[in-house]
Amino acid sequence: MQVSTSIHEPMCPQRAILEHVTSRWGVLVFAALRERSYRFSELRRTVGGVSEKMLAQTLQTLERDGFVNRDAKPVIPPRVDYSLTPTGRQVADQVWALTKWVAENTDNVFEARETYDLKRQASA
Repeated sequence: MQVSTSIHEPMCPQRAILEHVTSRWGVLVFAALRERSYRFSELRRTVGGVSEKMLAQTLQTLERDGFVNRDAKPVIPPRVDYSLTPTGRQVADQVWALTKWVAENTDNVFEARETYDLKRQASA
């Protein structure tokens, strides 16, 4: 299905996908799964700070969008592995580029914040 609606329009379907990809936990899941596949508990520890419920919801959403593969093994105890699909790998690479940029420019952002805050305080 080819969608031609502009991303700037309120009902644009691409907005939901963009929201899933760039959500707080989505970005961190993509960054982790970019390295390798993970079991749920491993992924939760790797992501850090995410609740079990939020991680489960994020993984389900990303699986539904075709970015994450859920591989349930019929063993006892049950084993479920999560990995990126080929499409998920493409998205993860894009998200990783943004993540790297943020890491490389954090000092500039903090400096800009400080400058902004000082200007606001001076004008108050």
